[in-house]
Amino acid sequence: MNAIDLFAGCGGLSKGFMDAGFNIIVGVDNDRAALDTFEKNHNGAIALNADLSNPQTFDRIRDIANGRDIDVIIAGPPCQGFSLTGPRLFDDKRNQLYLAVFEAVKEYKPKGFIIENVPGMATLYNGQIKNEILKRFRALGYNVENKILCAADYGVPQIRRRLIFMGVRDDIGIPKFPDAIFTSCNYRTCRDAISDLPSRINEIGSEEDRYCDEPKTEYQKLMRGDCDILYNHVATQHTKMVQDTIALVPEGGNYKDLPSGVGESRKFHVAWTRYHGDKPSNTIDTGHRNHFHYEYNRVPTVRENARLQSFPDDFVFLGNRTQQNRQVGNAVPPLLGYHLGLALKHIIERETV
Repeated sequence: MNAIDLFAGCGGLSKGFMDAGFNIIVGVDNDRAALDTFEKNHNGAIALNADLSNPQTFDRIRDIANGRDIDVIIAGPPCQGFSLTGPRLFDDKRNQLYLAVFEAVKEYKPKGFIIENVPGMATLYNGQIKNEILKRFRALGYNVENKILCAADYGVPQIRRRLIFMGVRDDIGIPKFPDAIFTSCNYRTCRDAISDLPSRINEIGSEEDRYCDEPKTEYQKLMRGDCDILYNHVATQHTKMVQDTIALVPEGGNYKDLPSGVGESRKFHVAWTRYHGDKPSNTIDTGHRNHFHYEYNRVPTVRENARLQSFPDDFVFLGNRTQQNRQVGNAVPPLLGYHLGLALKHIIERETV
């Protein structure tokens, strides 16, 4: 089945769908560096730099599809798309980011769709935005359900919760979310994910390097696959003051564990957070330098964060380091996307055979 990815970023969600057997036709975004990364890693899919609020973009997507059916639409529109005007002005032009997904489903009438957003969307305006989304897609002829999923339940070594809308055309079937595979008793951990990667204690590293150790866990073997080049594992050079401050934070600790007068410039709930090696990571950010390696006195490299997001090692991030960190942090974990893709594929294939 063919899929298109709207607000694709670097393509974490569509990477998961690709691994689940979907043919990704096009990814649409307006971030050039993220689109370069998308195009490099999606087996010939086209990266389209376009404005999804412009109806002509839908014609361009149809031209790229070149007669192929668009079976599934996946999308991760930024939550900032909603203005503070609330659901009474749902059609306000400032809300075009989300409305573009609605218009795309209306235009292509896919068999199914997946929309991802932050959990807070479920309770925004006392749930009125969520209910409006459900009402509109149901009026288009889709069975739609929503659920908050935790990526760690699907093998991602990270506590990352996301609101997922799954829609299935009402002549095909009903949504069914994938069952959890892991529980808090056996979640994959930071150490499971990245303990085989070079420490970068005495070196910065480069965008292309070699592994120093054999994989130590099943997850590390999964992430390496057949890859024999270590990409994007470049350390950040912190000042001695920052390194000394990080050194004072115990494993699993944060700014609350610092002595009085130290690290006072950052006092918010994720400031000076050191991951715990035997637990999943916190939600990966976009490179704000608030999270630190569970053992080394530095922020994680792009590759370490990519591992914690479940990007395989042969997924190469392009652009400068700031752009790479933003791409990783904004992405949907591919393993979560994979299980969503399998679930949606099963529903569609079962009902259309």
